[in-house]
Amino acid sequence: MPELRVDALILDMDGVVIDSGHVYARHWRAWGAQHGIDYDTQIVRVHPGRPPAETIRVVAPHLDAAAEAARYNETLDAEDSSGAIVALPGAQALLESLPASRWTIATSAARSVAPVWLRQAGLPVPDALVTADDVERGKPAPDPYLRAAQLLGVDPARCLVIEDAPAGITAAKAAGAMVLALRTTHVGADLRAADHQTAGLHTTTAATDGVGLVVSWQPVED
Repeated sequence: MPELRVDALILDMDGVVIDSGHVYARHWRAWGAQHGIDYDTQIVRVHPGRPPAETIRVVAPHLDAAAEAARYNETLDAEDSSGAIVALPGAQALLESLPASRWTIATSAARSVAPVWLRQAGLPVPDALVTADDVERGKPAPDPYLRAAQLLGVDPARCLVIEDAPAGITAAKAAGAMVLALRTTHVGADLRAADHQTAGLHTTTAATDGVGLVVSWQPVED
C-alpha cells in the first residue's frame, strides 16, 4: 500500500466522514424550486464541496448570495436530521486513531450545522474545526485549508487533505497541501487533480510515528 509521512491530516466533512448528500439534495431542490433553478441540471453540478453562498453566486448571480445562504442554512438548522446523518465506513475508526493535535475538519457547512451533524453521526468534533463561517472565502478558494493548517500549527505543505469533491481538491491544492481523493461522491475522472485516490476511509489508515503521521491507503484501479 502507498504511504505518506505528514505532520497532520485535514478532512472535508460531507462525503468524507459523513453521508449527508440526501439531506443537501432535498434542501437544494426546495431552494431551486423557489427560484426557478433546476437542481439536476444546474445546482448539482456546482454545489458539492462549496458553501451555499458560493453555489448561489454561480447559479443565481442576480440574487443576494449572503442573504439566500443564510435562509438556506436556517432550513438545515430547523430540520431534525437525527438518524439521517450517518458516519461513512471507516470514519470513526480513522478519527479515533488520531491524536487530537494531528487532525481537523475543514468543511463548507455552516458553524451551526457541522458540529451537530458530526455528533449525530457519532464522530468527534475537533477543537480546530473550520466551517464556512470561519473564513472570508469558501472552497474552491484555499482559505479553509490555510486556516485549518494555521490552527493546527503546521505548514500546509506538510498536510494531507482528504477530499471527495473537485472544488475541495482545488482549494487544498491552492493551499499547497497534498490531496487524497475519495471516490465516494464522484468518479475518478472528476478527481484527477488530486495526488492520490482511494475508495473511502475504510481503505485508509493512519498511525503516529513519534513525529507525525504515516497515512496509508488502498489504491483504486481506473
